[in-house]
Amino acid sequence: MADPKGFLTYNRELPQVRPAQQRVKDYKELYEVFPVEGTIKQAARCMDCGVPFCHNGCPLGNIIPEFNDAVYEEDWRQAYKILNSTNNFPEFTGRICPAPCESACVLGINQPPVAIEHIEKSIAEIAFERGYVRPTPPSSRTGKKVAIVGSGPAGLAAADQLNRAGHTVTVLERDDAIGGLLRYGIPDFKLEKHVIDRRLAVMEAAGVRFKTNANVGENIPVGHLLTDYDAVVLSGGSTVPRDLPIPGRELKGVHFAMEFLKQNNMRVASQDLSSETPILATGKHVVVIGGGDTGADCVGTSNRHGAKSVTQIEIMGKPPVERAANNWPNWPMVLRTSTSHEEGCDREWALLTKKIIDNGQGQIKALQTVQVLWEKNPATGRLEMTEQKGTERDIPCELLLLAAGFLHPQKQGMIEQLGVGLDARGNVEAKDYQTTVPKIFVAGDMRRGQSLVVWAISEGREAARAVDAYLQEGATALEAKDQGRMEVRVNG
Repeated sequence: MADPKGFLTYNRELPQVRPAQQRVKDYKELYEVFPVEGTIKQAARCMDCGVPFCHNGCPLGNIIPEFNDAVYEEDWRQAYKILNSTNNFPEFTGRICPAPCESACVLGINQPPVAIEHIEKSIAEIAFERGYVRPTPPSSRTGKKVAIVGSGPAGLAAADQLNRAGHTVTVLERDDAIGGLLRYGIPDFKLEKHVIDRRLAVMEAAGVRFKTNANVGENIPVGHLLTDYDAVVLSGGSTVPRDLPIPGRELKGVHFAMEFLKQNNMRVASQDLSSETPILATGKHVVVIGGGDTGADCVGTSNRHGAKSVTQIEIMGKPPVERAANNWPNWPMVLRTSTSHEEGCDREWALLTKKIIDNGQGQIKALQTVQVLWEKNPATGRLEMTEQKGTERDIPCELLLLAAGFLHPQKQGMIEQLGVGLDARGNVEAKDYQTTVPKIFVAGDMRRGQSLVVWAISEGREAARAVDAYLQEGATALEAKDQGRMEVRVNG
């Protein structure tokens, strides 16, 4: 603990967000440059707690007090070494992770928590700038071949780990570029794509092979996976969106969020969209159904299109502004306002959409809605919804974006053909990441359901460890999640 009084001396401070009227004109990242000296002061706020709950809050088990101490001492090489021991892609999580570690920060009990996510991003960026991030091919190869199906954060983490263990790894991606939702689901104003390409170049130089337009079950027979590879990791994500089965769903102008976001990311990347029907918010009344991060991404993208108005609807009630005293160190159940909301958005809570209204030409013109009341049923203990009479109204809408989450992975094609078992929720069933087909493993949203990028990386790392043990007859060179933390604490 380099500065015992740091948390008393310095307040929480983060990079300034570019002015809204400026940033909605482009897709560049949101934040202004933050001085290194400011980051060092933020690291000084870490209290090096006797029981650092931030470790538990982070699904990766990042060794946070130790890398904060290294930042305070301006030993950026050591800081990156510590961070990279548990997190393959801190440049991703430092931008798009909702930072459950900060929610669990002990300082957060009575002060704003340590700015862990910003510190993480700063470590990664300085490491790239100074050349600490280098390709590290294994000293020898095992002769084992592994296929990773899906190139999102879970697949990339599994590929990186298995390559480090000496296996020959090939990542198969059905889209035309590597990255999964990092590439086509996260807007550029949150994650510019050169950040992905920079990391992919390091991985490729270390020996990971990438194949795009490789749709297993269609143009890649599943038999090739079973005969050409010693092990397979399925990491294709939870891709089937939750629909809205109400009258008018078939009207033009109703789209799933990912259709909208993917097309826009392709447009920003100057990819050919001549064969696609444009999904644009320009000059339209836009309504987003779903109050999560994906919905907020739709809000920010619509603002950049120049929408006439943007409204975000959530069926649940409005969360409290303040965190409850008994909520720490769990994820705070509070109202969240993103930079996208600040750019312009009307937000509605406890609102149920009953019908999509036709303009008479097969096009959406409005939503028929009603307010609902949520009350706990004393018999079951569950919240139950009641429509409130007299609150019916129509909301103008010319573009409706459905951002109500995802149900499970796509079953048609690869999953059905492989014959792997499914759990009650429709996800791929696994025990210690191994499916019902012994040489096939699974990681990420395809196994656990829709979740966070940090959970995806953790899943990829843990699945890689299970694969390595399978290929090496029980032995593995890859660390368990908590092992790296223990070694750093012992070795200092």
